[in-house]
Amino acid sequence: MMKKLLIAAFALLVSPCLVMAQTGKVFDDLSLPSKILKMDRKYAIYLPPDYETSNRKYPVLYLLHGSGDDQTGWVQFGEVLHITDKAIADGTATPMIIVMPDGNTGRRGYFNDIKGDWNYEDFFFKELIPFIEKKYRVKVEKRSRAISGLSMGGGGTFMYALHHPEMFSSACPLSAAVGPFTVEDARKIVTRAIPNATDSVVTKYYNQYSAIALVNNMPESQKKAVRWYIDDGDDDFLYEGNAMVHIAMRKKEIPHEFRIRDGGHTWTYWRASLPKVLEFVSDAFHQY
Repeated sequence: MMKKLLIAAFALLVSPCLVMAQTGKVFDDLSLPSKILKMDRKYAIYLPPDYETSNRKYPVLYLLHGSGDDQTGWVQFGEVLHITDKAIADGTATPMIIVMPDGNTGRRGYFNDIKGDWNYEDFFFKELIPFIEKKYRVKVEKRSRAISGLSMGGGGTFMYALHHPEMFSSACPLSAAVGPFTVEDARKIVTRAIPNATDSVVTKYYNQYSAIALVNNMPESQKKAVRWYIDDGDDDFLYEGNAMVHIAMRKKEIPHEFRIRDGGHTWTYWRASLPKVLEFVSDAFHQY
């Protein structure tokens, strides 16, 4: 009897340590074939601590890196494993899968090319998301899908959620490149690829890849389609565009959270942003 009591007492002492020791897993050198881009595409993925021991399905956050990084950026510099494990353990975030695609191989960026010969956005929606939802135990409804990203990936977050509000419950652009402010800005971008581009081509590009234009042209029915959390540092060189989107959203009465914190365009800033992003998207995952 005494032996059983000692074993039970030891188990009670050890079990909290085992729970605390549970961690998620990150794989950062995975790939999928793409017919659209005519090549294999790399991606990294975070799987929550109980993924291998449960049969449940999980919500998913698509987390986009910035210019110059690849699918390993959020893993290596963003400390996604440690930060997400802690948020889940603290109860501020629900267990989720985080997918980090490579937007820096072949060509840099998350959009379809102006010339139409490199359609990354098509790949993202037509190949990557279906692949993830088939390979992993992912909840597939809008409420359980969110997107975030930094800098170039913040621009991708804006465009993807504005182009496809039916796909995401929450969008969290961080220090985002918001696209051209004006049609003339768009003209400079377009004519680098197509020197003799017509006004209609330039205007089409502006309306499609300027977050400001997309917000100003947003239909009334879409104003509450996506929960927005916009975050930018007070010393960030991209401050103007983020402020302009915030002002445009205020004028259009589009609900959103807008945060300016101390900091610049750095991983120190984005590592501090990630816990709030995880909490924000979890609110929708939990049916706030």
